[in-house]
Amino acid sequence: MRKILVVGAGQSGLQLALGLQSHGYEVTLMSNRTADEIRSGRVMSTQCMFHTALQHERDLQLNFWESQAPRIEGLGVSVAAPGSFDPGPSQRAIDWVGKLDGYAQSVDQRVKMAGWMDAFAQRGGQLVVHGAAVGDLDYFSRAYDLVLVSAGKGELVQMFARDPERSPYGEPQRALAVAYVHGLGPRPEHPEFDAVRCNLVPGVGELFVMPTFTTSGRADILFWEGVPGGPLDVFNGVKDPAEHLSLTLDLMEKFLPWEYARATGVELTDAGGTLAGRYAPTVRKPVGRLPGGGLVLGVADVVVANDPITGQGSNSAAKCAAAYLAAILEHGDKPFDEAWMQQTFDRYWATAQHVTKWTNAMLAPPPEHVLNLIGAAGQLQPVADRFANGFDDPSDFENFFYEPEKTGAYLASVA
Repeated sequence: MRKILVVGAGQSGLQLALGLQSHGYEVTLMSNRTADEIRSGRVMSTQCMFHTALQHERDLQLNFWESQAPRIEGLGVSVAAPGSFDPGPSQRAIDWVGKLDGYAQSVDQRVKMAGWMDAFAQRGGQLVVHGAAVGDLDYFSRAYDLVLVSAGKGELVQMFARDPERSPYGEPQRALAVAYVHGLGPRPEHPEFDAVRCNLVPGVGELFVMPTFTTSGRADILFWEGVPGGPLDVFNGVKDPAEHLSLTLDLMEKFLPWEYARATGVELTDAGGTLAGRYAPTVRKPVGRLPGGGLVLGVADVVVANDPITGQGSNSAAKCAAAYLAAILEHGDKPFDEAWMQQTFDRYWATAQHVTKWTNAMLAPPPEHVLNLIGAAGQLQPVADRFANGFDDPSDFENFFYEPEKTGAYLASVA
């Protein structure tokens, strides 16, 4: 039986650990927190998982909350009209919603990671609650056939060298601020179905509103992405959750009054329902070297960390875990050497590269043909639907998004 160590108990680490466990591997999982600590702690992310990523969970029978989480059937885009602060539709230069071919869902990672960790332990997995340092891995690596590092923060990430050719940004491109709330009203124009709402304020930032399932049931996530140094970059150092929510709502009232109109009665889901921070989008080399000569393979966010502006983090983590699981199963009892590690990452990069390209494009001011495309989606439902489904399969953007000629040809074919 092959012995595998997974360091980090997020979406990718747990999905991989549970997947390997189901195929008879002897798996040890290292987490810096217990399931109960995760469950009662602070929110860790925004997450909206689209059909392909959800299917990876279903394939492993890990979709424990599918019947409870809201079914997200659409994805809407609104662009604030310059200098307008009246809540009516006239204040939106663009406003549309695309329908998803397969529904999306969001489950608070506190719920999911704690639940998956409990399942891993109940199924006989070895769970080590310990914040791993490089020295620990040096010691442990000798006892395992493969060490996978999926802890996306801290000292361990430094083992993986930044890939400058794939990392155009050296600094954070957005200041991030998240609040989980109860009491948000529906969008009056589409009360009959749940949708993720992407609200763009040109030159200022974005607000994403997404239905979710949290520790206290159905909720919504209010997620600001502010251009650094701009009017949304005000959450740094705010420790009080009530103050964080108050700031969130004040900014909604000022910049996105149509979203504020349905948020006047909201309250935080719990004292841990806020999060703020920022990080530079970075792609890293996949193989890390330990001081004693051992090799470890980076997973998901450790090797490809994109800004959350395109909502791909948990989707990418699920796709990475699925690609790595398939590569491990196919490899049988051969040694997990450096060449295999690089090939396994390359298999994941085949899909991840499209996410990175699209995300980095969305962080920059949109060129004219992209504005035309987003505008056309308001008049042409097939364009809105195709854009929405790109969140599930970002490789499709190659066909109609990046190059003015392809965008023009596509719009002409639909019109």
